[in-house]
Amino acid sequence: MRILRDAAELGRPEKGVCIALGMFDGVHLGHQHVVRHSILDACALGALSVAVTFHPHPLSVVQPARAPRLLQSLPQRLRALGTLGVDAVLAIPFTAELAAVDGTTFIQSLAAGLGRLRSVTVGQGFHFGHRRSGNVALLRLLGRELGYITHAAAPIHVGAERVSSTRIRTALREGRLAVVAELLGRPYALSGPVMHGRELGRTLGFPTANIDITGLEVPPNGVYAARVHFHGTCYPAVLNLGVRPTVDAAPSQPQLEVHLLDFAGDLYGAELEVEFVRQVRPERRFPSLEALRAQITEDVKSARTILG
Repeated sequence: MRILRDAAELGRPEKGVCIALGMFDGVHLGHQHVVRHSILDACALGALSVAVTFHPHPLSVVQPARAPRLLQSLPQRLRALGTLGVDAVLAIPFTAELAAVDGTTFIQSLAAGLGRLRSVTVGQGFHFGHRRSGNVALLRLLGRELGYITHAAAPIHVGAERVSSTRIRTALREGRLAVVAELLGRPYALSGPVMHGRELGRTLGFPTANIDITGLEVPPNGVYAARVHFHGTCYPAVLNLGVRPTVDAAPSQPQLEVHLLDFAGDLYGAELEVEFVRQVRPERRFPSLEALRAQITEDVKSARTILG
């Protein structure tokens, strides 16, 4: 799979391109349905399949106060789209200049960069372009001009409600990890680079990797059994998500620290994907570091039991 930052990088393939267009935050079951539809089109037409997404989230540019926390980092989203089998992912930088482009101009410029568009697949309610001027009706109108077919994929429902990134964020904030996994079609995980921290875990005998989760949606604070994916290997782990009340007097933004069981090595700068399995306990304050160390020992035992 190729990762593109500009449509022209694809080189205008001779048999054209079938695109899936969307933000795809979380790459949940509904998004997967959209992307797979474009892949089927590409297979039938001998074209290339391309998932087109944006970064950062458009609302973070046009209405920052309304911008949601994301379900995935950009590298994680690109990997998730790649696993569906697309030939390429075009991650378009979303800027103030792009926000001012109307829907018609955006599709015309996308077609000019990619070459011959054979089909465009979106979700039924998808909007794009300045002031949300682009929609399925506009895509169909432009398709008659530019020679592509438009597909509006119906939403996927789990239970009585449709699958959406908003629904997943709500379930995640409420700690309903099983529901989140059902809506995503895979266990919930987040990824980010390992940062230098205060190395308190090392002094307690449990060295931790501090993961940058800036801008990401997370479950409730607490200790979790987890699995960490790194360089093609899955490691059992225990993680703490929270404000560390025993060692930090002032409340802060939640931090994620993960201790890989049975692992020794330098992880600084590496990107880890951390899969949340089950909460071991809520976060709480302990009267001393010794009490905290004793509890972490128990947490590790509990995590090993959960992870089997």
